Amino acid sequence: MDLQENGSSHENGFSKISKPKYQRMDSQPTHLEEEEDGDGGGGTHNRNRETHKSSSRKYVFACAVFASLNSVLLGYDVGVMSGAIIFIRDDLHISEVQEEVLVGCLSIVSLLGSLGGGRTSDAIGRKWTMGIAAIIFQTGAAIMTFAPSFEVLMIGRLLAGVGIGFGVMIAPVYIAEISPSAARGALTSFPEIFINLGILLGYVSNYAFSGLSGHINWRVMLAVGILPSVFIGFALFIIPESPRWLVLQNRVDEARSVLLKTNDNEAEAEERLSEIENAAQLTKEEKDAEKAVWRELLTPSPGLRRMLITGFGIQCFQQITGIDATVYYSPTIFSVAGIEDKTSLLAATVAVGFAKTIFILVAILLIDRVGRKPLLYVSTIGMTTCLFGLAFGLTIFKQGFEEIRIGLAVLMVCGNVAFFSVGIGPICWVLTSEIFPLRLRAQAAALGAVGNRVCSGLVAMSFLSVSNAITVQGTFYIFSVISAISVVFVYKFVPETKGKSLEQIEMLFQNDREWRGGEVELGDMERLVQKEQSSNGLV
Repeated sequence: MDLQENGSSHENGFSKISKPKYQRMDSQPTHLEEEEDGDGGGGTHNRNRETHKSSSRKYVFACAVFASLNSVLLGYDVGVMSGAIIFIRDDLHISEVQEEVLVGCLSIVSLLGSLGGGRTSDAIGRKWTMGIAAIIFQTGAAIMTFAPSFEVLMIGRLLAGVGIGFGVMIAPVYIAEISPSAARGALTSFPEIFINLGILLGYVSNYAFSGLSGHINWRVMLAVGILPSVFIGFALFIIPESPRWLVLQNRVDEARSVLLKTNDNEAEAEERLSEIENAAQLTKEEKDAEKAVWRELLTPSPGLRRMLITGFGIQCFQQITGIDATVYYSPTIFSVAGIEDKTSLLAATVAVGFAKTIFILVAILLIDRVGRKPLLYVSTIGMTTCLFGLAFGLTIFKQGFEEIRIGLAVLMVCGNVAFFSVGIGPICWVLTSEIFPLRLRAQAAALGAVGNRVCSGLVAMSFLSVSNAITVQGTFYIFSVISAISVVFVYKFVPETKGKSLEQIEMLFQNDREWRGGEVELGDMERLVQKEQSSNGLV
């Protein structure tokens, strides 16, 4: 080998000496120049490689967009219900308790979909689980649209909740499994983008149809939510199945085909396939040993326990800091601040929707550049400040300061949802979809989604009652304290996962010091990579 290397060096040296410094522009390349370009095909090869790279990125982007359409359903329902409930209350003559149940039950019931989604996605595949989610939601939305009474409205709401539970759980898992490591953070944030887009569309729908009669307007608002399901139906015939699920089903050739479309080059695709096969082999060995996934989750190893603390904890903190109370009841908050006209209330909520949607785009641009943890710090600290500012403003500015009170309330609510969208909103789902090993990913992600939905439901179903007991500002003081605790949680229990493969992240949680330290030093990361390569027989 040394002789060949020396020979190559001499040849290259001779080439450099003999090749003229300047050439005529119309001259043909010499034989040696052709060798340097790989027998004249190097330029073509590079162009083909760049073309494939661009094509694979567009393909993955399209898959992430289509997979995220279910999230529009959740966002739209959250946004539209905040305004529709004003008219439902008057049309169907429901009580305040019924209003809380109607608003909050969707989050509670969605946990049934999330629990069922993990097992269903393992049985029939990730993408067809998304199809089931759309069908169930569409059925529920149709029932709500034509509901003649509160009881029928609740039936439709419960079905919609189950469909949303399926969709919320499976979309991030699918995107994480199909995305290359370098872009996984941004792409896995797409569901959160579409949730925000759905919320904004819900707010706009409220404002647009509020002028219709009280018996019709809320029905039209809810009916519009059926439309995204139509696009989801088309998407199922375009997007591929998850390569990791295909490997688990022994459909390796299909998995390779998908990876070749979603990775920059064939070598990277083969490397990813090898990693997936190694992880899948462990999964099959676990199944052969008849060790149930749920039993492992209930009696976790130290490494898995760390994953559960991080994943389940960040899911709960995302909701108990009060984001759904802010979104669902923003008209109520603005009413307490001093806005009385219904149209003006709905117009103010549109501003909230714009803030929430615009700042999720900031997160997408930064999540794979600055990392997950810095954005989480900015998010949780900013939310704490805004929640406290809202409560303080509602407490201090009373009669004679209505304009300041209203302006501060709108500013703090918009600021809170903006900081939420910059960090904990999307990163919560990114972390949950990437920290768990393949054999547990779907079920663990479902467990995290259950925690998220339960906390969301508890907040939504108790906000009006708690606010009546201790005032709206007192409720937001509590939210600000919880948000401050979330800052400490991020510091103690959330490691940085930027730029690491799913398999490297799994190894990261095996070491308590690296997990609790939150930041992985360069030497530690190199050691992890070397360990992984050694286990795969690459070194």
